[in-house]
Amino acid sequence: MKYPIGIQQFEKLREENWIYIDKTAHIHRLASRGTYFFLSRPRRFGKSLLMSTIEAYFKGKRHLFEGLAIEKLEKDWIEYPVLHFDLNAKKFDQAKDLDEILNAQLSEYEQIYNSVAVDKSIEGRFKQLIKSAKEKTGRNVVVLIDEYDKPMLQAIGNEDLQIQFRNMLKAFYGTLKSTDGYLRFVLLTGVTKFSKLSIFSDLNNIEDISMEKQYCDICGITEEELHNVFDNEVALLAENNEQTKEEAYKELKKRYDGYHFSENSVGIYNPFSILLCLKNSNYGSYWFSTGTPTYLVELLKRFDFNLENLSGYEASATTLDSIQLNVDNPIPVLYQSGYLTIKGYDKEFRLYTLDFPNEEVEEGFINFLVPMYTSVSETDSPAFIGKFVREVRAGKVDDFMRRLQSLMADTPYEIIKDLENHYQNVMFILTKLMGFYVQAEYKTSYGRIDLLIATDKYVYVIEIKLDGSAEDALKQINDKEYSLSFEAGSRQVIKIGANVSREKRNLENWIVEIEN
Repeated sequence: MKYPIGIQQFEKLREENWIYIDKTAHIHRLASRGTYFFLSRPRRFGKSLLMSTIEAYFKGKRHLFEGLAIEKLEKDWIEYPVLHFDLNAKKFDQAKDLDEILNAQLSEYEQIYNSVAVDKSIEGRFKQLIKSAKEKTGRNVVVLIDEYDKPMLQAIGNEDLQIQFRNMLKAFYGTLKSTDGYLRFVLLTGVTKFSKLSIFSDLNNIEDISMEKQYCDICGITEEELHNVFDNEVALLAENNEQTKEEAYKELKKRYDGYHFSENSVGIYNPFSILLCLKNSNYGSYWFSTGTPTYLVELLKRFDFNLENLSGYEASATTLDSIQLNVDNPIPVLYQSGYLTIKGYDKEFRLYTLDFPNEEVEEGFINFLVPMYTSVSETDSPAFIGKFVREVRAGKVDDFMRRLQSLMADTPYEIIKDLENHYQNVMFILTKLMGFYVQAEYKTSYGRIDLLIATDKYVYVIEIKLDGSAEDALKQINDKEYSLSFEAGSRQVIKIGANVSREKRNLENWIVEIEN
């Protein structure tokens, strides 16, 4: 099987017989439904291939769609002029970068449609181009803008640059309103929806299909598609990893499934990760390794966000729907970027419950947090956790507590607003990373930190006080009988009371009590 990894051109994919998951019924439904649409999906989710497929459809390239759903749905196959802008092809470090990419793409189409604008501004040329394309072909124009938000995303944290990008894009996208009579179809795709850009305020008839249930699988791979298209490849994956096919499907689901873009919708697999996993016959961390969400972590730190709240966070559709230019809440950015997804919905209060979509994203994101919150570098993180888990499994209490002490050392405390919240975040990160190897649970309430670690031989009940004492921490474990439910079992219960000193900014001391 030919896996189309990195191939975003529909025509190339079809002519060279690469595998294609048929999404053309969705395209026909969109084209028949209206004019203006917006779709938000995480990176590496197939947005660019979708846009290329739509371009081929509107250019009337019927031969490319033989055997696909749209072949039976479409009767006319009319060729329309298509203006396809792609903002993903450049890094936007300064205002001129956006100007250059728009200028280059406009120039290419101006030659095709003999467009000469009196107004030489970017928006003036765009407006004239749309009119010229209509005049030359006699048909209304299709406008596709891929990754419309990339300049804005890259400017998060740089307010001056973001304002410059906003003003340029507002004028450029505003052209679509003034040329409404010349347009057949418009689709913008991106990772995020910035609420203050004119495309959403001026074009009040634009339809955001990002959270519509009928389009939840317009990008990505469903469970049914995985079984129907890749069953033989999953069998080979299982064989190469000494699994049954059923075990391989379960592993794929745990690692790469779990995206939900509306309430009660089918789960969606990350297509990039699935294709690479099947191609390599190896369960790797593929999606996360293709990008570094530094701006996301900076948002979490800027708002001193309690990381424990990432799992189970409740938000309204309004919160998830769009992002303010000054980004006053990291949650919508995390959701729209694909690091959180919908895991539940409360109909009564119309609240969505969010969590990590799958193990690949959760483990990758938590690993990326390590150097941002601790003294351990990203490259040293796997070795650090490996040693920690081995010590936990072997019952080496002082060894792993000293390792915990080193985890908290030399952290850049000058940027920490709330020391207690910082330590809670460190414990959360540690617990999450250990959780992939041992059973680890972490809970906080009223300033207390509880850590429960369970292996096949030991159960550790750890209480850490901030500016208290190790004795008080151990006393709390005993007074509140935290370990009672484990004491009747076969595993040895180890109670650890510890103290974190605000003055020393580290784990100061601990005492251990072992139940025989």
